[in-house]
Amino acid sequence: MSLQLRFKIVQFLQFFLWGCWLVTFGAYAFNALHFKGYEIGAIYGSMGIVSLFMPGIIGIVADRFINKEQLYAGLHLFGACTLFLISQTNDHQQIFWLMFFNSMCYMPTIPLGYTIAYTVLERHKLSSITEFPKIRVWGTIGFVLAMWLISLTHLELNSLQFVIAAVAQLILGIFAFTLPKCPPEQITAKSWTSFFGLDAIKLFKNPQIAIFMIFSALLGVLLQMSNTWSDTFLHSFASNPEYAGTFAVRYPGLLFSLSPISETVFILAIPFFLRKYGIKTVMLLSMFAWVLRFGLFALGNPGDGLILLVISMLVYGCAFDFFNLSGSLYIETNTPASIRASAQGIFMMMVNGIGSFIGGILGGWLIDHMSSNEVPDWTTIWSIYSGIAAVMLLLFAVLFKYKHHNS
Repeated sequence: MSLQLRFKIVQFLQFFLWGCWLVTFGAYAFNALHFKGYEIGAIYGSMGIVSLFMPGIIGIVADRFINKEQLYAGLHLFGACTLFLISQTNDHQQIFWLMFFNSMCYMPTIPLGYTIAYTVLERHKLSSITEFPKIRVWGTIGFVLAMWLISLTHLELNSLQFVIAAVAQLILGIFAFTLPKCPPEQITAKSWTSFFGLDAIKLFKNPQIAIFMIFSALLGVLLQMSNTWSDTFLHSFASNPEYAGTFAVRYPGLLFSLSPISETVFILAIPFFLRKYGIKTVMLLSMFAWVLRFGLFALGNPGDGLILLVISMLVYGCAFDFFNLSGSLYIETNTPASIRASAQGIFMMMVNGIGSFIGGILGGWLIDHMSSNEVPDWTTIWSIYSGIAAVMLLLFAVLFKYKHHNS
C-alpha cells in the first residue's frame, strides 16, 4: 500500500466518524432528547474546553516523549469507547461528560494526524503544501459520505449515529498502528521550558503569529455556531406547513453535504491561492465567505429561498478550509521542526478550544434569548453572526501585516 493511500485512509476515517454526528447532534439533542439551548451549547462547548489544553499537551508529548503514530492510535481506541457509551444514554449530564472525554481523545488527533503526515512527507522529500491537500480532501469525502449515510437512513434524530461513529473510530485506531514510525525529536533541553516541550508558546512573541492565532480563535467562534445550530435551523422549518414536506426539511443532511463537497474544490485550490496570493488574502476570503454563509442563512428558506441555502452551503468550503487547513499549513511552514506538533496543537487550541468554547456558549445564549415560545428568531441570529464576520474581516485587513512574495 502506497504512502499516500495510507494517509488518505486515515483522513477518510478521521472525518467520517466526525461527520456521523457533528452536524446532526444538535438536532438530535434538541428534538429527540429535548435538551435546552444552553445544555446543547454546553455539550458542544465541552469540545472547546478540552481543546484549550489537550491538543497542546498531546503535541508536547508527541514532540518529546512518545511515537506520534502510537499516541494517535491509542487516542482513537479510547475515543471509540466513549462514542459507544454516548449512544446508550439520554441523560444530559452523562452525555456532557462522555462528550468531554471523547473530545479529550478526538480533538488532539486532528493536528496530530496532520503532523504525522507532514513529518512523513518531509522525510520522503515531498512538499506538504502540494501533497497534503490531496490527502486531506479524502477527509472531506469521508465527512460527506457519513452525512449522506446518516441522512438517507434517517438517523439524524437517532443515537445509532454514535454507534456507526464508534465503529469507524475503532477501525482507525487499529489501522493507525500500521503508519510509518514517527519518534519524538531528540533535543537537548537548554531550559525547563525546552524540557517540557513548551517552546511553542514562544511563537506568541511574534506579533503577526499572535494576531493570526487570535483571529483563528475568532473564526473558531463562527465555526462552532455553524456546526452546532445549522441542522437545528433546518429542522425548525418542519413546524411550518409551508415547508414541512420540502427536500431541505426531509433530508437536511443531503443539503448540508453540499458544504463538504464544496470543500473538496477549495482544499485542492489551497496550494494555488497560498502561492499566488499568500495567507492574508486566503484568510480574508475565508472571512468574507463567513459573511455570506450566515447572511444567506438569514435570508433563505426551504421554499422559494432554497437557492440561498444552497449557495450558503457552497461557500462554506471556502469559509472553513481557507482558514483551517491553510492556517495549519502556515503554522507548519513558519515553525521549527522540533516544535511543530506543539505548534499545531496551539493552533487547534485557538480554533477548537477558545473559539469553540466561546462559540458554544454564545450560540446557546443567543438561541435561548432570541426565541419566542421556544422558536428561535433565526433571521436575527444569523444576521448577528454575519455582522461579526464582517467586522473581523475589516480588523484583520488592517492589523495583520503580511507581504506575500509570489512564488
